[in-house]
Amino acid sequence: MVLPHNQKAAAVWDSAAGGYELISLHLGDAIDHAIGRLAPRAGERILDIGTGTGLAARRVAACGATAVGVDLGADLIEAARKLAPEVEFRVGDAEQLPFEDASFDGVISTFGIMFVSRPLEAARELARICRPGGRIALASWTPESSVARKFALHKAYLPPSLSPTPFHWGVPDRLRDLLGDAFDLRFETGVTTLRLASSEEAWDLFVRGYGPTRALVESLSEEHRPAFRRYFLEYYEGYRTELGIAVPREYLLALGVRR
Repeated sequence: MVLPHNQKAAAVWDSAAGGYELISLHLGDAIDHAIGRLAPRAGERILDIGTGTGLAARRVAACGATAVGVDLGADLIEAARKLAPEVEFRVGDAEQLPFEDASFDGVISTFGIMFVSRPLEAARELARICRPGGRIALASWTPESSVARKFALHKAYLPPSLSPTPFHWGVPDRLRDLLGDAFDLRFETGVTTLRLASSEEAWDLFVRGYGPTRALVESLSEEHRPAFRRYFLEYYEGYRTELGIAVPREYLLALGVRR
């Protein structure tokens, strides 16, 4: 079940549906970083929150663990099921997870849980469903990252929002405030580089595959859409190399052990 106040967000993330798979593949090294630190083992049950099209869940399952993926988007979940029928995927809300207490040995979220509208509720749910001694691995963009700068470009074309910034999940002190009562936390930084042939390829990739960008472009009037496209292309041109576009995207990896 998706909570009423998250229905709009579900529609935004769902707008790209199966196209999100290519976005995930461009995050593959960061996903592997999180999985490596989580170290899932055969016989363990691992939850992937904000699974999208299920790439992290599939890679967790390849480690021998039993993977479960959950996401707000019904179309995203349907795409995940088609890619991996052997993995359990469910529509669900990180702020009210459809699972019993202490039912997972580990939880992973790669650039997913950071976008919840109510971080305290999501943090409580992490603590509730992770068994004592279980682990969490959360990868989140930092406030200083290139992704945060790109989101500022989006924000200029969106109505004012009261939702908290997702980039607080990329700050160790903020995560200690959210999760420190239930988890012993350690941190590590990482960088995943988006490499594309051109800024035009970046436009096509994100308009096709990334829900927030796709939904924003579809919402813009004919008057405002060309300006947004121009600023989008200029942003990526700022990362041009002799070979194309290379955007370093900085993130924080938090590893926690449930007390």
